[in-house]
Amino acid sequence: MPSAGAGGRDSRRGRPAAAKNAGAARLVAVSRSSTDAPRRTEILKTANSVFATSGLRSSLQQIADAAGILPGSLYHHFESKEAILVELIRLYHHDLDRIGEEALARVDDDDPRSASERITALGGAIARCAVEHRAALQMSFFEGPSSDPELRELTARAPSTIQAAMLQMLRAGRWSGEIRPDVDLPTLADRLCQSMLHVGLDVIRHNAPTDDVAALKCRIALNGLATIAPADTELDRSDAFKAAEAVIASWDTTEDDTDLKAAHLRAVARAEFGRRGYEMTTIRDIASAAGLGTGTVYRIIGSKDELLMSIMLEFGHKVGGAWADIVRTDSSAVEKLDALSWLNINALDQFPDEFRIQLAWLRHSPPDSANPAWSFSTRIRQMKALISEGIRAGEIHVDSPTADMLARCIIGEQWIPENILADIGTRNALVLARDTILRGIAVRSS
Repeated sequence: MPSAGAGGRDSRRGRPAAAKNAGAARLVAVSRSSTDAPRRTEILKTANSVFATSGLRSSLQQIADAAGILPGSLYHHFESKEAILVELIRLYHHDLDRIGEEALARVDDDDPRSASERITALGGAIARCAVEHRAALQMSFFEGPSSDPELRELTARAPSTIQAAMLQMLRAGRWSGEIRPDVDLPTLADRLCQSMLHVGLDVIRHNAPTDDVAALKCRIALNGLATIAPADTELDRSDAFKAAEAVIASWDTTEDDTDLKAAHLRAVARAEFGRRGYEMTTIRDIASAAGLGTGTVYRIIGSKDELLMSIMLEFGHKVGGAWADIVRTDSSAVEKLDALSWLNINALDQFPDEFRIQLAWLRHSPPDSANPAWSFSTRIRQMKALISEGIRAGEIHVDSPTADMLARCIIGEQWIPENILADIGTRNALVLARDTILRGIAVRSS
């Protein structure tokens, strides 16, 4: 039987041997790809878990160890850590877009559910996506942890599709008479979507089921905590609000530091920590931004931890004690909650870098870990006591599975997103907080 030589023909098939060989190579490649896909997916799941629990500075060695493979096997699937991060955040945005597109496709359906139920269902889907993609969620809070342009673009991308879907749900609710006519719907859609994404933060969700936390956050936003919706003029006159105003007025943004070089270094470090996140910022980054050598930075401040401590202690002195001042007043529980929202809004407005660092600390540290600004466990206890006081007095009404979940959700809701504050200003941000925490955005029955 004649055989096909190089470049000849297979006498049985009548096709070039080279084409036959190329086809065989493609089959091998497809086979390898189908074999690699499950392993690649498993590596991504493992990386997501490692980054979410250990931070974005986790190494490829840590990921390989967690996946039970050698680092060399990992490089077979991903050429670098940045490639893994890019893929994780691509999947995150893909899932968010899918959720938004599916919701938009159903907006005009003959759905028997109320607007509140449909908003809650969409919120739950967003929250589940955030929990599933916790590493990508954390990346979205800061600039990309590398110079990779695609990663930086992905981390800065707004979740526009789910915001568009939420906006349509709110508009449908307004048309049906279920959503109040005096709230700004685009801003509200952004606020609700970010609130649902924050369910993916362990410090907010803690050990609670994702759907329960999302449903509770939606109930707070839709119905409000206050039994009787308070007017702005009433809240503005409260003793708690006056106490918050007094603390805010006492803040001095200039550092009491005669060492100008140390003051300059702290200012640069604040900006770098706030922009990149604490764990992704190195002393070399700070030294470069400050125009100093790394040795000089170490000599002036010490370690990165000491530098962070010196920054956050001042912030803690300015903000941390204000909680006690507000809670000690004779105001109602609802008025105290309002004053705490006002305190947070102004802290973010006047100390944006420190505020971002504080939230990053909570995202990347166990909630009960030592904290130079304030103890989160202390805040949880204070919030629980405040809520219990309001429920006993009949001022607060809310159906919550646990007091701990309710306290964490309220603290989370009092963190107005920075982009919203920049867009609408402090006073409008306060009105938004009052609408989404105290009064509720749904029309109340008489």
